[in-house]
Amino acid sequence: MTFVAQSGDAVTRETFWTISGVGEVLFYYLAAVAVLVFLYGVYDRVARYARGADDPFDRLDDLPGRVLAATRTVFSNVNQFDRDLYGGLMHAFIFWGFLTLLIGTTILGIDMDIARKVGESFWTGDFYLAYSLTMDAMGLLFVVGIGMALYRRYWVRNERLWGKHTGPEDHLFVWALFVLGVGGYLTEGLRILGTGFPDFETVSFVGWFVADVFALAGMSESLAVDLYWWAWWSHALVALAFVAAIPYAKPFHMLSSYANVVARDDQAGKRLPGVPDDASPEEIGYTGVEDFTWKDRLDQDACTKCGRCSSVCPAKASGRPLDPRDVILDLKAYREALGAGDAEEQPIIADGGTSVINSETMESCMACMACMDACPVDIEHLKQFTEMNRRLTESGQMDANVQDAMMNVFQNGNTFGDPERKRPDWTDDLDFDVPDARDQPVEYVWYVGDYPSYDERNRRIARALATVFERAGVDYGILYEDEQTAGNDVRRVGEEGLYEMLVEDNAAAIQDCEFESIVCTDPHAYNTFANEYPEFDACEWTGHDVFHYTQVVADLAERGALGLDGTELDYTVTYHDPCHLGRYNDVFEAPRELVRATGADLFEMPRNRSDSFCCGGGGGGLWMEVEEETKPSEERLREALEDTDAGDAVEKFVVACPMCATMYEDGRKTGGYEDDIEVVGLTELLAEAIGADGRASVSA
Repeated sequence: MTFVAQSGDAVTRETFWTISGVGEVLFYYLAAVAVLVFLYGVYDRVARYARGADDPFDRLDDLPGRVLAATRTVFSNVNQFDRDLYGGLMHAFIFWGFLTLLIGTTILGIDMDIARKVGESFWTGDFYLAYSLTMDAMGLLFVVGIGMALYRRYWVRNERLWGKHTGPEDHLFVWALFVLGVGGYLTEGLRILGTGFPDFETVSFVGWFVADVFALAGMSESLAVDLYWWAWWSHALVALAFVAAIPYAKPFHMLSSYANVVARDDQAGKRLPGVPDDASPEEIGYTGVEDFTWKDRLDQDACTKCGRCSSVCPAKASGRPLDPRDVILDLKAYREALGAGDAEEQPIIADGGTSVINSETMESCMACMACMDACPVDIEHLKQFTEMNRRLTESGQMDANVQDAMMNVFQNGNTFGDPERKRPDWTDDLDFDVPDARDQPVEYVWYVGDYPSYDERNRRIARALATVFERAGVDYGILYEDEQTAGNDVRRVGEEGLYEMLVEDNAAAIQDCEFESIVCTDPHAYNTFANEYPEFDACEWTGHDVFHYTQVVADLAERGALGLDGTELDYTVTYHDPCHLGRYNDVFEAPRELVRATGADLFEMPRNRSDSFCCGGGGGGLWMEVEEETKPSEERLREALEDTDAGDAVEKFVVACPMCATMYEDGRKTGGYEDDIEVVGLTELLAEAIGADGRASVSA
């Protein structure tokens, strides 16, 4: 029997070339089964989400806007390019190639099952030629992307792609895509050879090349015809099996990832959900899978195991027992095993014994949000981590040192345990009076914070900032002993009840003042005042802005209020972006503008701005004693001295966060950097730049 690719001289081809009528019917039957299996799987997934607890945040408000924003994010592959050009190109090639092949198959289906039934086929002539060229070109891009993935996974063996949850489905997924891509070209090559190389098929340049290879290898037209049937059915069956398997295995991330980006919280991490007012201690935090919200479950299903979160986690880098990817996947595996009856119930988190997550894992988290920033599908790790910390707190399993700090806060309003009356003692050595915002109207209520108030090293930072404010004529005042810990990290270690008490006390103290804005020394306080306090009824800050001091002082410098001309200091420095200022709240330029305004020569570390590496102090890390291979602060100082363009010529390591100052002073000692670099607060650098009076006041 002789087969032809098209009727007469028509520029097209037979869709079911060499496939009998029975074969067509069988294909449509199998396709229907695959689609039904796919739809049931999607339904089952959605039903599982529906069984999840309600999420505290509105995830579907302005749905059209969310869908549009998610579409821009997903279709641009912008998240995949972050920190990883190779990975971004690889994913873009696979994504756009796969999407084009899917659209092309849909177009063919519309032509076959609709256009030809009601009129004439449009899959002919110039349209067919353009279609064939596009499909071949984008299919090639798809195969190249898969090749890049295989190279990175199996040849290079990129460490972050392998872990405890790497399994057969990961290998099947990538190899199935490879078989689909290459199999399509092999099938096309057999068809072109078997139909005698029609001239117009040169637009299918990859398929034509494959046909040439077959011909050069000695394959005859008749053999190509015979093999085509087998190739076509093999390709079709793999494609249909892939479609059917999407909701049940790793390919589901193609849907869940997009849905997760649609449902993302723009303020994820920098604000955390509260605890229901009627929740008993036994109900707070994750007590079981029933406490996972539908968004938590979607987060878990959206994880692609790419390991980007793991590769940027400072806890993992320092040897602590935390891998953000594994935590999310451990929770997912337990939920699925429990649902399938393959696991017995156990605590989600506990200190020792049998549990899904060990307490030491969560205690290792620095709440730096690097994992969330690196995640290409917007998984909200910190929200789930905090729920587990809350469970530890309520069950009395909190780290002993953190527990002591929380008791100090409860009894004295500060983590040091010092009397409240000593909070303003840092002002005693200044040669001017610091205004009291409780007694007079001010433009700025300055929230000083615990470390600038009680820690001797950080008191120099507070005095320097007061000097800058005084020199610039800023209308400001502080709360003196009425100020208490802001509570950002109190909340992140799981002490929600204590945090809410602090919110009420600080809000009451601030609202008793007559002021226009709030300015914070500490980025942690800045974050919670700006993003979390307004969620509470106790706060009535409508119309009052919250600033970090770098924003206020940068504006002063720009207006010339500091009298700086950029020639005052001759230091070679680098600047560290605090997590809560930079990654959390996108304040990147103001501190750099101030460093340059002093005349210092600023060199950037490779990990800067949103890619900054945590000091190790967040999430309660400042209060813990943890066994580490290398402290995050030590690694960061090494980076400053070895990886910046200035190298060991860097004299000063500039910080804009009191907690960072504490951690890096410790890192200088433990890492042996005391003679190599000086840790200096940005306020200290500014005070030195504005003159001898500032220096005298700071050193007092």
